[in-house]
Amino acid sequence: MKNQSVNIKKTALNTVHHDLGGKMTPFAGYEMPVQYAGVNHEHETVRNAVGVFDVSHMGEILIQGKDALALIQKISSNDASTLFPGKVQYSCMPNHTGGIVDDLLIYMISKDDYLLVVNASNIQKDWDWISTIALDYLNVTITNISDTISLLAVQGPMAAKSLQKLTSINLTEMKYYTFEIGEFAGIPNTIISATGYTGAGGFEIYVQNKFAKLLWDAIFEAGKEFNIEPIGLAARDTLRLEMGYCLYGNDINDTTSPLEAGLGWITKFTKEFVQSDLLKIQKENGVTRKLVGFEMIDKGIPRHDYEIWDENQQIIGIVTSGTMSPTLKKAIGMGYVPIEKSNTGSEIFINIRNKPIKATVVQTPFIQI
Repeated sequence: MKNQSVNIKKTALNTVHHDLGGKMTPFAGYEMPVQYAGVNHEHETVRNAVGVFDVSHMGEILIQGKDALALIQKISSNDASTLFPGKVQYSCMPNHTGGIVDDLLIYMISKDDYLLVVNASNIQKDWDWISTIALDYLNVTITNISDTISLLAVQGPMAAKSLQKLTSINLTEMKYYTFEIGEFAGIPNTIISATGYTGAGGFEIYVQNKFAKLLWDAIFEAGKEFNIEPIGLAARDTLRLEMGYCLYGNDINDTTSPLEAGLGWITKFTKEFVQSDLLKIQKENGVTRKLVGFEMIDKGIPRHDYEIWDENQQIIGIVTSGTMSPTLKKAIGMGYVPIEKSNTGSEIFINIRNKPIKATVVQTPFIQI
């Protein structure tokens, strides 16, 4: 076991999580808190009040220079030309076969200055991919600052009231998917972003590692009156699944196209990008499979990689994500099925212990907030 743990990275707040009694587990190369008081409790805390996630394992890559936008336009399926300073955009990077290298957030800091926020498990992969394509662009600098940045996600209906005590920036006026750079909890040059992965509203805050503990302590003091709590990655997964948000490595990967995954809204054919021609043909011809949400009708919890069957117990797809929804008190999941089985109300079956357990296709998000 010692040899396996040698290369595990730790966030700047690792000791804090241990001191709080967090259940720690390896995740995407980092030792991360999977839960503290319990998944359902933490889930409900975020839905009803406010919780804090340490997501410092996420990757941050700077793209700067006169060719920064041109490079981003090439690697990104979305149209970054619509960005302006202070605006965030969700996108994905298609690969050479029309699959997805990664999904990411693009922050426009200034005209020639962009920040990409990528998945922890893909940092090196994304770096290699972007660096290779960047060889065609002369005036661009790429910098991986992932190991220097700490990121806290403060999510829930009481997030703005908690955090407003710590900054003069008017948080209630910040629109979804925008950000500001300013002083926060006395820390200069902090990025405060009105983004998140829970559907519960809130903010994501980026600081240098040396300020991580100061930021954590200030946030918990400010949110004390709202019973703020630390939240682990297990509740982050149930929260995002209730919203039907894709998780890289589960719902999207190198073999799934953005059109199959329901990400056509971030796939803009008003410009050229890696394999845009291939994806355009796919859009014109129509996809043969689609990522759908489903609710279990019969008793059973779907899990990642469970088979999806038709009424004849023939394999027609796989479950990509599944859980017992703390909000709905019923089992839900997502998975790829043939297009003819993708309509709302379609009956499918999940192979649970070699038995066909009935489910029905539903629209996502699973809950309305």
